[in-house]
Amino acid sequence: MNREQRTVLVISAIGAFLTPFLLSSVNIALPAIARDLRMNTMVMSWIPSSFLLSAAVFLLPAGKLADIFGRKQIFLLGIIIFTLATLIAGMSVNAVMLILSRIGQGIGSTMVAATGTAMITSVFPAGKRGRALGLNVSGVYIGLSAGPFIGGFLTEHLGWRSIFWAGIPVGLLVIFLVLVYLKSEWKSDLPAAFDWTGSLFYAVSLVLIMTGLPKLKEGWGIAAVAAGMFLGILFLFYEKTARSPLIETSLLFRNRTFAFSNLAALINYSATSAIVFLLSLYLQYIKHLGPRESGLIILTQPVLMALLSPLTGRLSDHIEPRIVASAGMALCTTGLFILAGLKAATSVEWLLFALVVLGIGFALFSSPNTNAIMGSVSREYLGVASAMVGTMRLTGQMMSMGIAMLVLSVFIGKNPINPSNQDAFLHASRVLFLSFSALSLLGVFASLARGRNNTIK
Repeated sequence: MNREQRTVLVISAIGAFLTPFLLSSVNIALPAIARDLRMNTMVMSWIPSSFLLSAAVFLLPAGKLADIFGRKQIFLLGIIIFTLATLIAGMSVNAVMLILSRIGQGIGSTMVAATGTAMITSVFPAGKRGRALGLNVSGVYIGLSAGPFIGGFLTEHLGWRSIFWAGIPVGLLVIFLVLVYLKSEWKSDLPAAFDWTGSLFYAVSLVLIMTGLPKLKEGWGIAAVAAGMFLGILFLFYEKTARSPLIETSLLFRNRTFAFSNLAALINYSATSAIVFLLSLYLQYIKHLGPRESGLIILTQPVLMALLSPLTGRLSDHIEPRIVASAGMALCTTGLFILAGLKAATSVEWLLFALVVLGIGFALFSSPNTNAIMGSVSREYLGVASAMVGTMRLTGQMMSMGIAMLVLSVFIGKNPINPSNQDAFLHASRVLFLSFSALSLLGVFASLARGRNNTIK
């Protein structure tokens, strides 16, 4: 590994760590934030959802901008925006201010996510790329691992605002490393202009779907989701004829590996991303554990992801990624099915077993699937491909939270979780985990359908 490769890998991995760290640590602090800022269940759920929605909306455009203007430049701008928004989040005095700052964090994080994977793919050859991507994914999972534990500790001893203060030095460190040590720049050699019309279709479509999904039991919610899906279809047709499209539709319609690998990622994240949100509420409201103890339990899954992802990424350099990723998806299905039996009396040991199964499954899926996606496109589309990887992750996370918000609204409404509706919360959780298990099973077939991978050199 030469100096440029080491520099890119370190900077990308730290950037990959920062976003999930704040996401998972804030999830564990949600009950404390809700009490302090006087939020009901639906408003509280928008603290993670606003981040995911803004990130999903801006990620694909950020990938296109990275191909046009340079991946290092967009990465640097993204980490600056993210750090400033984190500062504002720590100063929030009401729900509106916090949610708006989370939107800013989402925008900044998209610019980091859209460029980090592309920079790694730009500097590592095919035979070493899987291991490098696995190490980068480990940054994500270390963030997810550290988030619940550190977030729980900070919330319990210093208050929830300290979570955001802790993220600021890390953001400043990444800015320093990029400015001082990262000298090269990477962008597409193809002439291109930014697709404003396509970006508008794409953004409005996602916003309508996400805002309408929790309100499906109301007429306007159904209308919003239907309008969002219609605009999504229009977006794809528009992109086929656009002179400089936001996404090269041939990658979706003619590249089987790219299309089905992204579909598998979307399904996987849709089925698994609400786990931390739901278990954080379950452990604190039903088991009456503190934020620190809850964080330690939830820590099990991302720790296994962080430890195993470099190994599974390297494994996918030698074994067909389709096989490794599909086995991982099957394990995720099993773990979700175990959680579908969640009750008030469920032992912590049984919960830990389910998290172990999920952690191994997700580690087997994520790195090999990312390797398959990035290896299936030519170099001029690496920025878009990297953005698609992040878009599937964030859109899946957004859909997972949207489904969770919908089911919770049906069973609990806008009321805070309290002893009078704990049975309703448990019923909602079981419905959600069973639904996610069925969705994950569909993902196994999507993963197998991708065919053999043709990796770029």
